[in-house]
Amino acid sequence: MSSSKQTHDHDTIKKWVEKHDGVPAVVADTTDGKGGGLLRIHFPKNSKSSDLKETDWDNFFKVFDDNKLDFLYQEKKADGEESTFHKFVERE
Repeated sequence: MSSSKQTHDHDTIKKWVEKHDGVPAVVADTTDGKGGGLLRIHFPKNSKSSDLKETDWDNFFKVFDDNKLDFLYQEKKADGEESTFHKFVERE
């Protein structure tokens, strides 16, 4: 059985992302020149997406906190395999 977890703890998010070979990113067409934009986690080994722009963790978490977001994520799929499911949700 798979289950999701939700957090806004920066260390937990960073560890999950790095464990899955991900990097912080923003959607390129949404950047505002100040580092803001729609947040994404990019998995470069699995995607060659040209519409994502990698960013640093400081900028990522500034946008994350300014928008009062939580990170919803999954550790394992129902079959027990590692999961990269995640999304950003409004903080409760």
